[in-house]
Amino acid sequence: MKPMRLLAIAGSDSSGGAGVQADIKTATALGAYAMTALTAITAQDTIGIGAIHLVPAVVVLEQIERCLSDIGADAIKIGMLGSAEIARTVASAINARAAAIPRVVDPVLVATTGAALAEDAVVEILKTLLFPGAALITPNLPEAERLCGFALQSGGDLLRAGTTLLAFGPKAVLLKGGHGGSDTVTDLLFTPETGPRAYIAKRVDTRHTHGTGCTLSTAIACGLGEGMALDDAIQRAHDFVQRAIHSAPGFGAGSGPISHLSATPPRQ
Repeated sequence: MKPMRLLAIAGSDSSGGAGVQADIKTATALGAYAMTALTAITAQDTIGIGAIHLVPAVVVLEQIERCLSDIGADAIKIGMLGSAEIARTVASAINARAAAIPRVVDPVLVATTGAALAEDAVVEILKTLLFPGAALITPNLPEAERLCGFALQSGGDLLRAGTTLLAFGPKAVLLKGGHGGSDTVTDLLFTPETGPRAYIAKRVDTRHTHGTGCTLSTAIACGLGEGMALDDAIQRAHDFVQRAIHSAPGFGAGSGPISHLSATPPRQ
């Protein structure tokens, strides 16, 4: 059998923990074939981001078009976009050439270190052009607050956020709870048809969580590209990330990377 084909549209992380580097490692660990369309080159380490160089939108477009027209894709993951021009270009290309391909949109707005990765205009393009029709969007709590325009401080706020995010047009929303303060991490799945479903894991006392959001969204996209049901794709991805956190190599002085290849699930 040929492997599932993933197109990851995202920025590069020079430290190798997040961005397209995490996308490629995740796809490889799950037996998929990874292609990339780079939107930005970042100079960063586990402590922070030193520089961001945005790739010209015309080059982003050609990367997408060449991947789709030649090899093709079974799923698309969209991460960091960087600018309104790039976001608009990606949306136009995907909606014109890949509307039927399941896409997972991870609205990368703020880095783990707190650095801003998207201007306000990008947020509006996500809401109006990239969320509608997406198989899933995967905001964390700070990203959801920025997208919704209100603070998430209670269970009622989380339910309201799920309803608000679904109104932007995705088929499902996974609200990630890693930034919460409890002893467990709870990700909440919202769909128009059902109430929220919780994916729960015990919080690991570690600073080595760099790239968990990129990894989760890519792993889900791989599952969808394989034809898995959404619930099953999320559960496999959730378990994959937990194994990757537990086996983190301990690199760096800050938020270190997780271990993608150590998290490879057993083959059936």
